[in-house]
Amino acid sequence: MTNSPKATGPDSSPVSTATDQAGGTFERLAEPRSENRLVLESGVWHQISPKYVWVQFISTGLFLLLVVAVTLVLVLLMHQTWAWIPGGILTVILVWSLAILPRQARSIGYQLRDDDLVFRKGILWQRFVAVPYGRMQLVDITHGPLDRGFGIAQLKFVTAAAVTGVVIPGLEQQTAETLRDHLVEVAESRRTGL
Repeated sequence: MTNSPKATGPDSSPVSTATDQAGGTFERLAEPRSENRLVLESGVWHQISPKYVWVQFISTGLFLLLVVAVTLVLVLLMHQTWAWIPGGILTVILVWSLAILPRQARSIGYQLRDDDLVFRKGILWQRFVAVPYGRMQLVDITHGPLDRGFGIAQLKFVTAAAVTGVVIPGLEQQTAETLRDHLVEVAESRRTGL
């Protein structure tokens, strides 16, 4: 497959022409240059920030170190050999979680449509939730200490049905605030029409 640069597309995003193995050519959008994408663009799947992966690496890595330390203290200092079993199982699970973490983060995304917001996540067990704007009751932004340090937040919105409550993690702080304001404004206008 060969790529040749081309002019920008109608929305000023860079476009490249690619040639597939059968010899045909097709246009594809190049990756955006900046990390902060326009949140209010409809019909596009928006990804979360790559900083979310680092926050999860740090928190899971610290928990892994704690598990290893407790296991070693129990086995070496207290001679509790049974601690190898739960310690080993937890270590394998945490190492596996760290290994698939980047792929899990890439699977998280949201799309703004005319009547609803669609949220997706999951690799093996995928979940797609469409939340109508008029049904949103609460839109909340939260962030922990690590999130604040990396400048990210999670956006949570709740509807009357508990199963459709959605949390979008790893949004840039500015993106989360813009999205919150947009969702509140659209939800208000949709509810007044009901």
